[in-house]
Amino acid sequence: MTKQLFLGDEAIAQAAIDAGLSGVYSYPGTPSTEITEYIQNDSIAQARGIYSQWCCNEKTALETALGMSFAGKRTLSCMKHVGLNVAADAFMNIAMTGINGGMIVVTADDPSMHSSQNEQDSRVYGNFAMLPVFEPSNQQEAYDMIYEGYDLSEKLGYPILFRITTRMAHSRAGVQTRELKPQNILHLEENARQKYVLLPANARNRFKVLLEKQKDFLEASENSKYNHFYPFTHNPSPLGIIACGIAFNYLLENYPDGFEHPVLKICQYPLPKKMLLQWIESCEEILVLEDGYPVVEEQLKGYLGIGLNVHGRLDGTLSRDGELTPDKVRKALGLEPVSYYSVPEVVAPRPPALCLGCVHRDVFDALNEVLKEYPTGKVFSDIGCYTLGALPPFRAIDSCVDMGASITMAKGAAEAGIFPSVAVIGDSTFTHSGMTGLLDCVNANAHVLIMISDNETVGMTGGQESAATGRIHEICKGIGVKPDHLHHIVPLKKNYEEMKALIRSEIEYPGVSVIVPCRECIQTHARKVKGKV
Repeated sequence: MTKQLFLGDEAIAQAAIDAGLSGVYSYPGTPSTEITEYIQNDSIAQARGIYSQWCCNEKTALETALGMSFAGKRTLSCMKHVGLNVAADAFMNIAMTGINGGMIVVTADDPSMHSSQNEQDSRVYGNFAMLPVFEPSNQQEAYDMIYEGYDLSEKLGYPILFRITTRMAHSRAGVQTRELKPQNILHLEENARQKYVLLPANARNRFKVLLEKQKDFLEASENSKYNHFYPFTHNPSPLGIIACGIAFNYLLENYPDGFEHPVLKICQYPLPKKMLLQWIESCEEILVLEDGYPVVEEQLKGYLGIGLNVHGRLDGTLSRDGELTPDKVRKALGLEPVSYYSVPEVVAPRPPALCLGCVHRDVFDALNEVLKEYPTGKVFSDIGCYTLGALPPFRAIDSCVDMGASITMAKGAAEAGIFPSVAVIGDSTFTHSGMTGLLDCVNANAHVLIMISDNETVGMTGGQESAATGRIHEICKGIGVKPDHLHHIVPLKKNYEEMKALIRSEIEYPGVSVIVPCRECIQTHARKVKGKV
């Protein structure tokens, strides 16, 4: 046992290794990426042969993790919150099948949308699937919950949803680690077919089992050491505070000498009903502190079946949007604001920009130049570094909705009469969610130009290996793109006129055209060169 300084992501990764992990299956997504990267680079994980290769998307990752769990091994699947949308089909049905080897699904939520399209709260998915949810309040708790969570997962026979937020993922604290456990041996269940074959007859029975298991999930929450009542240490107060996950840390920052209110810390779900009922008797009104949606606040108003005076995000005591902070908590408590730091007036916000020498710069320059000839044209973009093409000086794209939506939106727009209709998508995003959209285009012979801007990496999350590297041309050919309208070009200034001519020519072709501008990401290239020095 040693104490180490860990990011929240690193604490989760180390705990999984120490708990006997056999495989982590993930797709890069901020703020969850460092969990898998830590395991990939860990010497013990390498010595133990822990599988840690990136998957094409979150759905394939979660299904692969289930396959390893089926064989009795302990698995981890990590993604950002919107990644759980991609994996939702598998996630909801894993709640029906249950698991064999312990399985934890980590979702990293991003309140305030530091690097995301929305603020969704993954606890809603936990309620939706009727599965246990962990939400740590600090890095030590994150480690302990993962380490102990595998035992609980195997005891209950179900996966655990593990919800963190950006601040938990990317802040550091000292963490006491524990002894390294052996990995599970391969072992299969006798009733595996009844569990995992979700034909309607089996599925109806499995749903009854899931419903019956709810009392065990609730009992685990009622007895959890992570759900704890803290009596006030000063003058009695009619206000009780419920602090969920990292919000408990923010509350502590405002009361370093002890709470002035009765506080109920909740870090494991479903909500512990008995604990709530006992605690609530001493409170005339309640303030709910939770980072994300008003999940607990909404449940309190109906879950307990009694009239309660509840404050939080719904009544305006806390902002309905944005991440929680110690200052926002302080304001909700009616305490005087405290300013520790001030930002000098000379500091101006600087928006992100495409790197100098980036492959996407040359693509957007050429595309913008050609589209001056087509004033009705629209460019549908996707999730990746190239989304920065929306900003000056390019202002080159008209949409960015979700992974893979560029191709399908371009198809729909073309069929509505927009010309030209252009999709811009990255290599990793293409293999994540773009291939099926391309097949739709081929099947309909849609009049679209698709530009797969290939920088041979997952650039936006730090340069992880792309599943598409060296394969895009053959994938497009296999899907059915006509060879005469499937082009590869190196996007450099010396090829600028050639690229413009190619874009112009393929815009005019009345069918599916694919252009693959391919050049290595300038950042990954620099790292490779630096590594050779």
